[in-house]
Amino acid sequence: MGSIICVTGGAGFIGSHVAEALVAAGHTVHIVDDLSSGRKENVPSGAELHVLDIRSPEAARLLDDAEVEILVHHAAQMDVRRSVADPRFDADVNIGGLLNLLEGGRRASLRQVVFASTGGAIYGEQDAFPASEDHPQRPVSPYGVSKLAGERYLFFYHHEYRLDVTCLRYANVYGPRQNPHGEAGVVAIFLDRLLDGKQPVINGDGTQTRDYVYVGDVVRANLAAIGRPGLHTYNVGTGVETSVNELYNVLRDALGSGVEAVHGAAKPGEQRRSCISSAKLEAELGIRVATPLAEGLRLTASWFREKALARP
Repeated sequence: MGSIICVTGGAGFIGSHVAEALVAAGHTVHIVDDLSSGRKENVPSGAELHVLDIRSPEAARLLDDAEVEILVHHAAQMDVRRSVADPRFDADVNIGGLLNLLEGGRRASLRQVVFASTGGAIYGEQDAFPASEDHPQRPVSPYGVSKLAGERYLFFYHHEYRLDVTCLRYANVYGPRQNPHGEAGVVAIFLDRLLDGKQPVINGDGTQTRDYVYVGDVVRANLAAIGRPGLHTYNVGTGVETSVNELYNVLRDALGSGVEAVHGAAKPGEQRRSCISSAKLEAELGIRVATPLAEGLRLTASWFREKALARP
């Protein structure tokens, strides 16, 4: 028999994929999303959408009213640049919103939290590549700080209230349904511009690297964490560094485009390299982050192309 699960941010990019898989697995799924960046069309059939802010009393009450057993928390202020410009807002959403839900849930039926954390921003400039979970955490943005604070609060709730917790530190997630606007990832931005006949801009020299992980691998990690007792932290990444220049070339080839990117100014304070190891995830949960970049980008490009063709 399935569990009663609340997926926050479940109308967004990653959250909707997770919610879809949970419904398919036989769980009762409630989605909390304020639709500030999520979309109703992303909500999977069989899940119930509640248009609420995670900071609201109504969101906290829902966990009690719906007898939610597991909280899968993806709702967040995830724009690093906005976190730098307005750290109080970032903390209000990412820390205050989480605490609001935890306080509502601990008094009710909540027994587990699966927390979407960050494997890039939480480590800062790395000493080792790829980084394991015990790498020093030195976030250089308020966003990274707020995610680390979330993990620390969850440690407290596990210790004090025996809440089961799994923190999943994502690398740079890409895939279908990623929004090319707002706090979008570079994959979505490049695809959107190429399909719109515009020339993409690469910030800086393009040699900065990231670990790009396909959303399907992230979904499998979430499903494996459901019902897991205890307190756990896992990286979800490929362990492979890919430069922005390399990424752009693969995307351009996937679309059959001949458009060359132009280079703009580098972003101040941007990390030069980021890459995380999922060895612990594979060893303990049997989840291998296995989608090759070329295959994941091909699937993503195909989805973006279909959406572009469907535009009026």
